[in-house]
Amino acid sequence: MFENAGALAGQVWTALNENAQLGVKELKKAAKVKTDKELYLALGWLLREDKLAVSGDEKEPVFSLK
Repeated sequence: MFENAGALAGQVWTALNENAQLGVKELKKAAKVKTDKELYLALGWLLREDKLAVSGDEKEPVFSLK
């Protein structure tokens, strides 16, 4: 799975670049990510690189690019 982390992060970045802001369900669909684990791995990668902004609340986070 870790070999794919960068590729997954790229898919999520592209989805956010095309859609501005997305919630978890919408982001998973737009990025064509299969599992929640893969989505959160990609989000963690992008957060670590300081490329994501997170709004909303804990229950319903909304992600966008910085």
